[in-house]
Amino acid sequence: MSIAHLLEDFEKNIFQVGRVQMMNEDALEEYRLTAFEQGYAAGWDDAVSAQTEDHARVSEALGKSLEDLSFTYHEALSQMTLSLEPMFGSLVDTVLPDTIERTYSQHIVDELKEMARDQAAQPVLLVVPSGVSAALKPALDREFSVPVQMVEESSLPPGQAYLRVGTAEREVDCTALMASISEAVDAFLYQAKEDVQHG
Repeated sequence: MSIAHLLEDFEKNIFQVGRVQMMNEDALEEYRLTAFEQGYAAGWDDAVSAQTEDHARVSEALGKSLEDLSFTYHEALSQMTLSLEPMFGSLVDTVLPDTIERTYSQHIVDELKEMARDQAAQPVLLVVPSGVSAALKPALDREFSVPVQMVEESSLPPGQAYLRVGTAEREVDCTALMASISEAVDAFLYQAKEDVQHG
């Protein structure tokens, strides 16, 4: 049994009056051009929408990656800083005091030379802690042709000195310098520990 009676017969209906309208070439070209423009615009809109979605997705992924990277960098920096704490302690407690003690004489000579440039042929007075003059004398004799009057003061702590060339006076305080460096290192390490604890 055939099912043809259930399906519409397009051959009969295609030429019925009112069903078919003939188009001239200009109208057909206009229709094609309009359809092309509509298709092109729809494709363009789809492409812009896809690009916007991709851009948003890439921006979000990049932002998350940068956030993770920043956190990792700061965490690594804090951990590295804390691991250097023993080295900083050794530097402040051992290396710097020894370095300052060894360069104390040269520091005083440099300061005196700078002061003597502005006040040539003026008397030079140097007040130093007890027991320092013997170590300073060879350096002063080697660097200055004018005599340097050196006075030891028992109340003066190690690392300090008072210099006078003519009317110019200056204080050398290596102890204060050491204290300042020690405070700076302590503050730095304290901040690093706070950063690790509080992110």
